[in-house]
Amino acid sequence: MRIFSITGTSVIETDALTPLADLRRPANGYLWIACGRREFEVMQGQIQATLQALCGMQLVDLHISDLLSNQLPSHYDYTSQYDILVFRRLAAGNSETDLAQPGLPLHRLPARGGPPILRRIDTSPVGFAVFDHILLTVHPTDCAVRDAYAAKLLNAASAESHAAGARLPSSPADLMLRIVNHMVDGYLELRRELTHQLDHWQAELVNPKTRFNNWAALLDARLALHHLDEICEDQRSAIQDWTEALKTWPDAETPGGQRERELLHIRSRDVLEHIERVVHHVRRLEQSAETAVQMHFNAQSHRTNEIMRTLTVLTAIFLPLNLIAGIFGMNFEFIPLLHLSNGFWIAMSFMLLTALGLVLFFWRKHYLERSAR
Repeated sequence: MRIFSITGTSVIETDALTPLADLRRPANGYLWIACGRREFEVMQGQIQATLQALCGMQLVDLHISDLLSNQLPSHYDYTSQYDILVFRRLAAGNSETDLAQPGLPLHRLPARGGPPILRRIDTSPVGFAVFDHILLTVHPTDCAVRDAYAAKLLNAASAESHAAGARLPSSPADLMLRIVNHMVDGYLELRRELTHQLDHWQAELVNPKTRFNNWAALLDARLALHHLDEICEDQRSAIQDWTEALKTWPDAETPGGQRERELLHIRSRDVLEHIERVVHHVRRLEQSAETAVQMHFNAQSHRTNEIMRTLTVLTAIFLPLNLIAGIFGMNFEFIPLLHLSNGFWIAMSFMLLTALGLVLFFWRKHYLERSAR
C-alpha cells in the first residue's frame, strides 16, 4: 500500500509503517490511498474505519464487491457522497496474490495466445473511489501503472518541475482522470509494435513463395483484438457516464473552483478522445487481419486457377497428338504413310507442327503467360 498527501505545491508519501488510523488529511489538499486488490480485501475493515474517520462515510458493500472483482468490466457508479469508477487497464503482465501475504505475487496466470505483443497486454481492472478529499484506488498486485504514475507525481512535485511549469492534480477527480489517461496511453505506446507484427503476418499471407501455417496464432490474435475492442467500448461507456455525471455537479462558488471544474471537463474529454483513438486502432487492426486472411485465400484461389489453366493448355496441346498417334495405331492393313520408309518422320513432323501451332495460338491468347506478382 502506498499513501500520498497532495497539496497544491507538494507531494509527500507516507511511511509504509504508518498505521491507517494515524492518517490525517492535509488542510489544503487530499490523500491518495493506493493499495493492491488483496491488500484491500484483507484490510478493508481498517480502510473503512479510516474513511469513516476522515470523510464521515464508508464504502457501500456492493461497491466493495466491485472493487474486489477481477472480472468486472469497466463501468461507473455513484452515490451522494462519492463516485466509483472501475477501469480495465491495458498494461504488461498479470499476477495473483496470496491471502496470507497480501501484496506479494504468488504465481503467473497462463499467457494469452497470439503475437508476443498481445500476450503482454493485461486487462485487469483498476478501481477508483473518489471522495471530496480522498482518492482510494485498488490495483492488481505489482501494478506498474500505479508505480509509474506515483514516480511521475513525485517528480512533478520537485523544485525543477515547478520551475518548468509542471502542475499537480488539484483534486481526487483530477488525479483519477490523469491515472486513467496514463493507462490508456500505455496501450497507445504499444501500437507500433502490434502493427508491425500484424504487417509481418500480412506479408507472409500474400507472399506466393511462402506457405503460412501459423493459423492458430492468427486466430488467437483476432480473438484478442476482438476482446480488446469490447474492453475499449466498456471504457468509453464508463468515461461517458462519468462525464455526464460531472455535468450534474453543483456549480462552484469561486472563480478558482469554476476553473477547476472546467479543467475536469477538458481532461474528461481528453481521456475520451484517447480511448476513441485506441478503439479506432484496435478496430483497424482487427479489420486488417480479416482483410489479410481474405487476401490470402483470394491469392490461393488465383494461383490454383493459374495452375489449372496451364494444365488445361498442356492437355489441349497433347490432345491432337494423341489423336494422330491413335489413328496411326489402328489395325488396318492399308493406312497412308504406313509402308513408306520416311512415313514415321512425316508423321512426327506433322505432330510437331501441330503442337507448335497450338502453343503459338495459346500464347497469342495469353493463356501461357505468368501473372504479374
